[in-house]
Amino acid sequence: MRLLFLAVLRRHTGNAITAQRVRDHLEAAGHVCILKNALDFESPSEISNFIKAESLEAAMALHLYRGGRLLPGHGIPFGIIFGGTDLNEDVKQGEKNKVMGKVLEEARFAVAFTESMKETAQRQWPHAKDKIYVQSQGIATVPNTTFNWNTFLQRSEINQSADSLHVFLLICGLRQVKDPLYLVDAFSEWHQEEPSVYMVIVGPEVDPVFTREVKAKVKRTPGVRLIGEMAREDLHAVVKNCFAVVNSSVSEGMSAAILEAMDLEVPVLARNIPGNAAVVKHEVTGLLFSDPQEFVRLAKRLGGDPALEKQIVANGREYVRMYHSWQVERNTYGQLVRMLEGSSED
Repeated sequence: MRLLFLAVLRRHTGNAITAQRVRDHLEAAGHVCILKNALDFESPSEISNFIKAESLEAAMALHLYRGGRLLPGHGIPFGIIFGGTDLNEDVKQGEKNKVMGKVLEEARFAVAFTESMKETAQRQWPHAKDKIYVQSQGIATVPNTTFNWNTFLQRSEINQSADSLHVFLLICGLRQVKDPLYLVDAFSEWHQEEPSVYMVIVGPEVDPVFTREVKAKVKRTPGVRLIGEMAREDLHAVVKNCFAVVNSSVSEGMSAAILEAMDLEVPVLARNIPGNAAVVKHEVTGLLFSDPQEFVRLAKRLGGDPALEKQIVANGREYVRMYHSWQVERNTYGQLVRMLEGSSED
């Protein structure tokens, strides 16, 4: 089967990585999958022309609004994968909510990363409850074995011996929903007490106006550094070398960065929001904080309690192995896509 797959494909973002992984799963099931950036299409008529030109028989979209809204009305069956901001943010806007409800009416299936995402979708659109499946993100990490940590520290303008450092890594695209400045002031105060702690923010410049704000703030804040986007293998090597991975988002579907940190046996400190609390169980698979002061308290505790660190790391790794299997994810999408095969012959 020839499939169109729409997603927002900003380089090195969670959405792009998820979309590429799912595309690989669909191709492994024997289909031709053409992955396109949803932002490249201005209107449904452009999609219609593309479907005809490429002889496409079915479609999928990652994100119910950004990708999904372009798919109804073309006479081909489709499925969707919820992203996160569609369920956490876009549902609050009346017009978007209505559009997403119509997309779900026509969709053959919808995939939620967590039970709580499924419940949110069912509350919003009860008519779709029988077509929503839960499949958590499958995780596979590939750290670059030749990566030089000391070179990375020099690039980050951290001129201290790697042995005495505690680097906290915040991985996110620079946009407001990720709230990368949430911890900056509290962290900087801590750095001035303990010069061996640093926060490094890594990620692509998604929102140009907000990026300027982040750069200006970081520039004048001791102990905090900003690095641009990195190749995935290099980023995984950085995660492996850092002390802990941090997530301070206002909203998350399911943070791949958190799960990859767990897979790489690195502790996680995450803001206590539903998307994060679905994967981080406090003091079991990671630590959850509700404000910047609590973050600093927990980070200090983690640094001074090797037994806690060891326990969290072991539990996190086990959790990812049990509930975020790449192979299980591949099998699920291989089965779901058959719903599109059957219906395209109706």
